Amino acid sequence: MLRHGLRGFQSSVRPIRHHGQLRAYQQRRFGDPRPQYRRFNAAGLFMRWAARPTFYRDVGLISVGAGSFYLYNLEEVPVSGRRRFNIISPSLEEYIGKSTVEQVKEEYRGRFLPEYDPRVKQVKRVLARLLPLAQRLGLQDMQWEVHVIDGPEQNAFVAPGGKVFVFTGILPLCRNEDGIAAVLGHEIAHVVAHHTAERMSQSPLILIGMALLLSFDFSFGLSKLLLDAFLAWPASRKQEAEADHIGLLMMAEGCYRPEAAMEFWNRMEKLGQQGPPQILSTHPSHQNREAQIREWLPQAHQKAADSDCHAMSDYANQFSAAFGSPRW
Repeated sequence: MLRHGLRGFQSSVRPIRHHGQLRAYQQRRFGDPRPQYRRFNAAGLFMRWAARPTFYRDVGLISVGAGSFYLYNLEEVPVSGRRRFNIISPSLEEYIGKSTVEQVKEEYRGRFLPEYDPRVKQVKRVLARLLPLAQRLGLQDMQWEVHVIDGPEQNAFVAPGGKVFVFTGILPLCRNEDGIAAVLGHEIAHVVAHHTAERMSQSPLILIGMALLLSFDFSFGLSKLLLDAFLAWPASRKQEAEADHIGLLMMAEGCYRPEAAMEFWNRMEKLGQQGPPQILSTHPSHQNREAQIREWLPQAHQKAADSDCHAMSDYANQFSAAFGSPRW
């Protein structure tokens, strides 16, 4: 209908004949100002603001407001007691995590093992023994799911909201349920400590810092490197250490050997997966990780002794000695 109308309109219009020469440009008189590209001068803008008589009052009000906002959003990380800035609620963190879950499910569609697979049952069995401490630390209302992906990747992670993803490639590296508990305990600990929310809360600070560096003509690469070195990387190392600590206590209370965590990272080192030097990495080096876990072992053993694991371990050892059955 629309196409037919356009044809009728075009047929009724007659071409206009011009006797003069058509020009494809606009005439401009000599001396007219031409548009020129001007670079945004943040330093000049700041100097004009500093020259205003209300500058110190503005700075004071901004400082008080920013300081109050920062103090109001300080909170304590479970177990470690570290104070950190966080403006993302657990519900918002879980909502954002849903997009990650959907992307993973779409990417690995057709590679998820069925519920009856022994490896899925094994991961679920380990998870069930790790959850009591996690639930007491604030994760009691989550709907936990276990997804085991058939793939060579030596990886596992837990998305906010309690969605567990384990690749079959990491199971031989874990060797047994103690090793699986070490990996899952570490990943669940990230959710317990709401590290995803903490990283998202730091993003505005990183962007503001990058903008300030760029205003002084730093290159974008140098700005990102400086901000990573002073903000992103050190915070990530703290988060990894917290996850190691919380996960170690979680597996100890779940009646798994805490030493298995140290043994797992030792195997990672032997596989040549050390990664970059610790100062330039978001993860601690495996050597430092082992040393720190060794320092936490007495606390983990005390955690196991305070639970029912002591009697359960004695029974399991006697059963194993009498019948030659593997532990658990």
